Amino acid sequence: MKKLLLLLIIYLAFISLGLPDALLGSAWPAMFEYLNVPADYAGIISMIVAAGTVVSSLFSGHLIQKFGEAKVTTFSVLLTALALMGFAYSHHFLFLCLLAIPLGLGAGSVDAALNNYVALHYQARHMNWLHSFWGVGAALGPMIMASYLAKGESWTQGYHTVAWIQISLVIILVISIPLWTKKQASYDTTQGNSKNLFTLLKTAPGLKQALFIFFCYCTIEATFGLWGASFLVFEKGFAADQAARLVSLYYVGITAGRMFSGFMTAYFTNRQLVYLGQGIIAIGLVLLFMPYNATLLPGFLLVGLGCAPIFPSLLHETPVNFGETHSHKIMGMQMASAYVGITLMPFLFGKISTMLGYASLVSFLGIFLLLMAFLTRVLFQKTGKKMA
Repeated sequence: MKKLLLLLIIYLAFISLGLPDALLGSAWPAMFEYLNVPADYAGIISMIVAAGTVVSSLFSGHLIQKFGEAKVTTFSVLLTALALMGFAYSHHFLFLCLLAIPLGLGAGSVDAALNNYVALHYQARHMNWLHSFWGVGAALGPMIMASYLAKGESWTQGYHTVAWIQISLVIILVISIPLWTKKQASYDTTQGNSKNLFTLLKTAPGLKQALFIFFCYCTIEATFGLWGASFLVFEKGFAADQAARLVSLYYVGITAGRMFSGFMTAYFTNRQLVYLGQGIIAIGLVLLFMPYNATLLPGFLLVGLGCAPIFPSLLHETPVNFGETHSHKIMGMQMASAYVGITLMPFLFGKISTMLGYASLVSFLGIFLLLMAFLTRVLFQKTGKKMA
């Protein structure tokens, strides 16, 4: 009963993790006029948040080893709550940039801590459902912001509401700390757990491949999410609202697909689900490559459905691939690599599209899909031999 109760709290924490992710984008059209800054300044805040997330992901392993997942998660959510509350009372762009630092630092540690805890203590289906709940939070954030803007109220009200939701979660997490189980053997420094990140990178078979796989996957997910609508508008002649609906279908595919793949874990292993997801993405890209508008809708949906099981399945496989002793550190490294992909590659494709056009999107994603599939095979071969 305690384990089930804690799982529900972890699900709530992942909803809260998703809440701020799409908040800036939905609020920015009102924010930049209020702050009297150019419209492209949103990218500065986003990059600062991403940089903070990468840094905290890399150091999360050390923090989890010292304090445990419960305390790291609780403090990190408090950090994001305070940053969001600061956004609600901010009147200057520089202040927002400063607040973006704790917002990113908090998000990265929560992500790594919760993923590691679920990978160690729960079955694969719970990891898939966990990331499905992130999608719920990512959808709720813009809805909360839109409800205030539609009533003619300030964007600060949206941030204020989300900040209080986060503070409520902090209280729940504090109460839940006795429910968390810490695998003492996994963090015992006498078992060689004092290895630093660079030593792990050199000595853990398959770790380099795993990091590049996370980079490739998040390149595909983030680049398609950001530029999919532009591909439809500028290459296929869609109206902006029609393009937005198809992009939303992509995110529906990810969220619903993760819920469904949670049930699929009863019939398939994590590794089989990763290969299955990659195959479905490939079919979706082929449909998008075809010169028929009728194939675009199923193409967007299939890319989302294909993305759904890959990320959570790879995360849940981390203790199997690399052992429980170092899983908390390696989880942080994987999350950092994922966030580097999210941060840099959509920006890079934006530059490429100015030279080659948005039609190159499918080829760009296809290259990274092939690279990911090759690296996945190498990873599973290396870790399979180690397991044997």
